[in-house]
Amino acid sequence: MIPISKAPAKPARLMGAMPRRLIMVLLMMSGLPLLSGCAPVQPWERGNLAKPHMALQPFPLQAAFREHIYGARESASGGSASSGGGGCGCY
Repeated sequence: MIPISKAPAKPARLMGAMPRRLIMVLLMMSGLPLLSGCAPVQPWERGNLAKPHMALQPFPLQAAFREHIYGARESASGGSASSGGGGCGCY
């Protein structure tokens, strides 16, 4: 019988380079959106960003009141923050 030879194996350094290259490409691609997030704001553009409808909470007093009521009602079952109380509104 004639012995069947196997195909020559790739050197170990070439096989290890591909995953490292892939990881580097993925890291670069995931870092690109972070670079575009920062932009200088010109003084005449700041007025647009200061408008009430651009705020995270346009009505902060109303939001604080609703959080207090929600916390008072849900204290017995945990709610958004596990503060004490029995649901009656007392601390």
